[in-house]
Amino acid sequence: MQFLDLTLQYKSIKEEIDSVIKRVLDSGIFIGGSEVEEFEKEVAVFCGTKYAIGVNSGTDALFLSLKALGIRQGDEVITPAFTFIATAEVIANCGAKPVFVDINPKTFNIDPLKIEEKITKNTKAIIPVHLFGQMADMDEIMDVAKRHNLYVIEDAAQAIGAEYRSKKASLPAEASAKAGTIGDLGCFSFFPSKNLGAFGDGGMVVTNNEEFFQKIKLLKNHGSSPKEKYLNLIVGTNSRLDAIQAAILRVKLKYLSKWSKERAERANYYSKNLNGVGDIITPFTAGDRTHIFHQYTLRIGSGQVRDKLKKYLGEAGIPTMIYYPLPLHLQSAFKNLVYKEGDFPEAEKAAKEVLSLPIYPEISQEIQKLVIEGIKNSKIYL
Repeated sequence: MQFLDLTLQYKSIKEEIDSVIKRVLDSGIFIGGSEVEEFEKEVAVFCGTKYAIGVNSGTDALFLSLKALGIRQGDEVITPAFTFIATAEVIANCGAKPVFVDINPKTFNIDPLKIEEKITKNTKAIIPVHLFGQMADMDEIMDVAKRHNLYVIEDAAQAIGAEYRSKKASLPAEASAKAGTIGDLGCFSFFPSKNLGAFGDGGMVVTNNEEFFQKIKLLKNHGSSPKEKYLNLIVGTNSRLDAIQAAILRVKLKYLSKWSKERAERANYYSKNLNGVGDIITPFTAGDRTHIFHQYTLRIGSGQVRDKLKKYLGEAGIPTMIYYPLPLHLQSAFKNLVYKEGDFPEAEKAAKEVLSLPIYPEISQEIQKLVIEGIKNSKIYL
């Protein structure tokens, strides 16, 4: 058993994938070109934004978004303490200071009620993370941002296609906004394990702001003028999405909504069979949004119990993962920020209790049954 078997998805669409790879090879255009341009248009349509810009990773999507907003030395950017390091890493790499906020224990996302107390005269932006596939409380976050004139960058790396019934988006009543479209900028990752995964690295920024769109287009390609070769208008970098990845992702995008529905069905099967088992808390989905289950993440009574269960399942051949075992404020990389244990109790508690089970659209019910039976037979709870 594998935690994630990417070969199954490839086999299900092998002919289409092989065909588009050959198409790119035959074209001889490997950087930029129509594959990237068409993929950008398709993502913009899928998300419902005016613009989409392909870049070489989700990390660069965040980094270039910050650069486009002019975030620099001396600025502060608010973000959750419980997430993958890239979210805070890009803030530091702009010379700015990551300012951490605790999480909502039900959703694992940033707690909007705790943001305002962290705002100072140096605060320029908020980066909420839509962790594990469920969007953060964007209406409340946008209210705080508006009151304090702050930018909002959505880290939607794990949530492409997730939806939220927002009162702040430009939508008809009862309509839903997709992840990445409520803030000023939205950032996606196409790392192979993501719900929309490439055969290598890749990322995307979406926005409705033409100024930010044009700035990121410059930044991602050495600040080069689109009209005159070797004329560099600003200092940029090399962050281009290559044509083969774009072609592969164009094929996969057609199936994304179907795959998201299948993930939700697999998650529901787990929850139906694990609810009420010992100290397990199955994933919570807020009533005004969807969950696309990039990860199916349990909470388990205590760190000691969680670790015993993980060990037991591993010995039984059932793989699990811990996302994330150490909150960002306790990472050595951020020791200069002088946070200490106890500063963000919900993030610290989550880090000791979370355990993710195998989930992907192609996972069979037989494998899920093995996982469920393994948990029930562990004797740790029973």
